[in-house]
Amino acid sequence: MAFRELSRALTLLTLVALLCLPLPSRAADPAWQGAAFEGDRVALQKLADAGARVVRVYRESDAWVLDAAQTMGMKVVMGLWLGHPRHGFNYRDARLVAAQDARIADFVRRYREHPALLAWGIGNEIETGVGDPRPLWNEVNRVAALVKALDAKHPTVMVVADNSDAWLAPLAGCCPDVDMLGLNLYGGSIFELPARLQRLGIAKPVLVTELGPLGQWQAGRKSWGAPVELTSTQKADFFRDALAFVAGQPQIVAAFPFLWGEKQEQTATWHSLLDVGRPTAMTDALAVAWGRPPTAAAPRILGIGIAADEFRAGGEVSAGVDAQSSDGSVLTTEWTVWAEATDLRLGGDEEVVPPRIPVRVLHADARSVRFVAPNVPGAYRLFITVTDRIGKVATANLPFLVR
Repeated sequence: MAFRELSRALTLLTLVALLCLPLPSRAADPAWQGAAFEGDRVALQKLADAGARVVRVYRESDAWVLDAAQTMGMKVVMGLWLGHPRHGFNYRDARLVAAQDARIADFVRRYREHPALLAWGIGNEIETGVGDPRPLWNEVNRVAALVKALDAKHPTVMVVADNSDAWLAPLAGCCPDVDMLGLNLYGGSIFELPARLQRLGIAKPVLVTELGPLGQWQAGRKSWGAPVELTSTQKADFFRDALAFVAGQPQIVAAFPFLWGEKQEQTATWHSLLDVGRPTAMTDALAVAWGRPPTAAAPRILGIGIAADEFRAGGEVSAGVDAQSSDGSVLTTEWTVWAEATDLRLGGDEEVVPPRIPVRVLHADARSVRFVAPNVPGAYRLFITVTDRIGKVATANLPFLVR
């Protein structure tokens, strides 16, 4: 038993040296500050300009980010995509597994000496939709061992979805070839994470590989089931508080806000830190946390409202927004109506963008709108996009039902 404990202690000390982190009394490491990313080179440059030092990508097709990040002074947590059972990948099929291993091994050999490489992200939530995650986590560990045999210089990160304590508990004794535990988590759970890790006996260094405000699966809902999205201002306040909290947590190496880019997931704005490439209060909050505050802040939304939750087909709908620019200058507001999303998927799988609905506008200005409700009964959202004089935006939306 004494030998086993000594061996474990030496392993942890080796990992600390490998990650170039100070001793366990350290706070989160600024060298790891960054975000989860999906986008183009322009969006990547905006991430670097905001002060990010690290970018997390998900799959081998994102390998272009390595070269681009190198020119921008950033490092990369390079994703190695593992098949998901919910997508039909069968880990009991030896031929499938061997082909996946060969693909990963070839990729690691090609990029293990890249100067922008910081760590390997092994899979992403491959356990989503299964009853018992442990067999899949053991498979992730086996792949991590394969990667480490080919590249001992860069740490391996296992990426799993946050869930209940019972779900995460097996990670305390799992996966010795995984150097860091990557957790994707949303909402207030970030503030509970250190206590949960201690309670569950999870001792690995933790990288919050996705950090976001309330997810659509966590949010309050209207009576017809539509989740209520936070405004960009509320999301920015969350990121401000969450990143400040993470900065003082010894076990949490860093947290990567999700998602630097744009993504349809329930709505086009729910997880998108940028709005059609434009900066928001959320990107401002990250830049402040990363030591590079913007010279001018994005607009803030103080309140939104709609006359009712339900309207008759062809009836009048009225709504309003209370927003402020950072310098008191005039704002402009775009009001658009979209059908409620129906192509809803698990685990961030790609979703079809719902259609924009043309409506007859009776009045619209920066603060209020009146329009004629769609003639077709159903669930809709009124999207509010507020823009300031330098092109920064604030976003919100209001679900409503047409009877």
